[in-house]
Amino acid sequence: MSSTFKSNDTAIADILKNIEHGQIQLPDFQRGWVWDNHRIKALIASVSNAYPVGALMFLEFSNNSEIRFKYRPFTGATAINSPETLVLDGQQRMTSIFNSLYSRKPVQTRTEKNKEVYRYYYLDIEKSLNSTTDRVEAVISVPEDKIIRTNFGRDIELDLSTRDKEFANKMFPLNIVYDSIECMMWMSEYQKFHAYDPIVFQQYVEFNKEVIVPIQTYKVPVITLGKNTPKDAVCQVFENVNTGGVSLTVFELVTATFAADNFELRKDWEKRKEKMVDASALSFANRDQALLKIVSSSDFLTAITLLERYYVKKNGGEAISCKKRDVLKLTLDIYVKHADELLEGFIQAAKFMKEQRIFTARDLPYSTQLIPLSVMFTILKGKAHDSAVKQKISSWYWCGVFGEMYGGANETRFATDVLGMMDWIAGGKEPDTIQRAYFQPTRLLSLQSRLSAAYKGIMALILKEGCLDFITGSAMDFTKFLDEGTDIHHIFPRKFCEEHGLEKRKWNSIVNKTPLFAKTNRSIGGSAPSKYIGKIIKEKQATETDLNNYLASHLMSVEDLKKDDFDEFFIKRAKSLLDLISNAMGKPISNLDGEDVVKGFGVTLD
Repeated sequence: MSSTFKSNDTAIADILKNIEHGQIQLPDFQRGWVWDNHRIKALIASVSNAYPVGALMFLEFSNNSEIRFKYRPFTGATAINSPETLVLDGQQRMTSIFNSLYSRKPVQTRTEKNKEVYRYYYLDIEKSLNSTTDRVEAVISVPEDKIIRTNFGRDIELDLSTRDKEFANKMFPLNIVYDSIECMMWMSEYQKFHAYDPIVFQQYVEFNKEVIVPIQTYKVPVITLGKNTPKDAVCQVFENVNTGGVSLTVFELVTATFAADNFELRKDWEKRKEKMVDASALSFANRDQALLKIVSSSDFLTAITLLERYYVKKNGGEAISCKKRDVLKLTLDIYVKHADELLEGFIQAAKFMKEQRIFTARDLPYSTQLIPLSVMFTILKGKAHDSAVKQKISSWYWCGVFGEMYGGANETRFATDVLGMMDWIAGGKEPDTIQRAYFQPTRLLSLQSRLSAAYKGIMALILKEGCLDFITGSAMDFTKFLDEGTDIHHIFPRKFCEEHGLEKRKWNSIVNKTPLFAKTNRSIGGSAPSKYIGKIIKEKQATETDLNNYLASHLMSVEDLKKDDFDEFFIKRAKSLLDLISNAMGKPISNLDGEDVVKGFGVTLD
């Protein structure tokens, strides 16, 4: 980190005073205060015992510094001036201490059952001095009226509603602990109430020495980052120190930056996200599975950065990059310049996906691939619909899926592919993803569930090939796909395979699976293919000729199905799926006669 930082122990009293006066505030990306009553009591107990409660992380701030965040005061503080310091780590602890030990207002908190309550906090003087009592038991929280009731509110257990009742119950109000004058006045009145009893006086002297003074002089380690700290460093530091809370995203930081210019990025994004969902939902009932619902706010900012940096590079500027540090440099004018056209780019990407027979978010191989794809559609605009261009986009897309290139950190690939695709479309060489994509034939055997991108991709290609339902003969377009509860099912049913001792690695692989309507799958049940084929014909749900066509549309050997010949069926369908993958990628599948292929399939596949 190129910025400077300093570390020192700081008195809590000084921090609280600065919070009250507004010198210390919170960046707007910090979440709301959420600590419950029990955690506040435990924190007070730790401070009163002079136990460490962890270091705080501050960031020097001014409206003229490189980092411009919208800021807000702590819960309970009312100052409206500009801060000198922002708290990166310690919000929950400092808000709890400020409200319970400094502010005179009741503390808005929650019970362990998450019910919102208002509380004042006291220390039981006698319990605080009892060495056999856990200090947290001496911290007493009372309702807003300062009366604890039991028996459904009919009986009063503790009444601290007046000063005299505080004195009588020997309960010290913690919200005056940092007000030395108020403490002295309370002590004077306390002694007077107890008629200057020397035992009570001595007890209070000990309480003041052992409990009050440690609270008043309590210090915490504070690490302060310099005001020139880069945004990506702030983000990284926040994530490192905030492991117990909600992670800080790039979007949160950019939101806070734009808010300094009175632009509400979150509201703007929510409107755009709604448009995305509407455009990619196949029906109103399917909004939860709308293809673009999977696009996150950070994805959108990454895409905008990628788009802007492409134009900068095209005009002779620096290399394309859309890593976190690049996104954090995004300015409001750049966001406004590209947001509308990029929204349309995402919508065009969703339409492209439907053409590939990827209808829902659940069936999307890689959500990350939407980022460069949407940028490509944004750059190309109407040209993206030219047949030759769309074919190149399709080849790139399927090479990414079957080459399994988008499963990890992808920012570098995003940039390489966008630049490479634009060059290829303009007549240059193939982009890196197409050049490097490789599908190993034996991968078919390990594709056992929809968790794999390649598994989802093959199912989409089978749909795209025009497969028909076994019984109705209906094409599985997006309307039927949803209405009929289409899902992926075994061709040779599991029950049949297990009864005949077939190798699970084969019968449970994608080679023995295909999309089917829910009703058709129930009709098949666990029967052998020859039996369910005969049943469909016998019950006149389809003629034999039509059924043969329906089955063949799934790239299956009808002859082998009718003979229940799993081995022959398996080899022929594996070859058909490999041809399908090869055509989609626009490049041949190699190693079809390799040793591992022979070992896995029992034969060569060339």
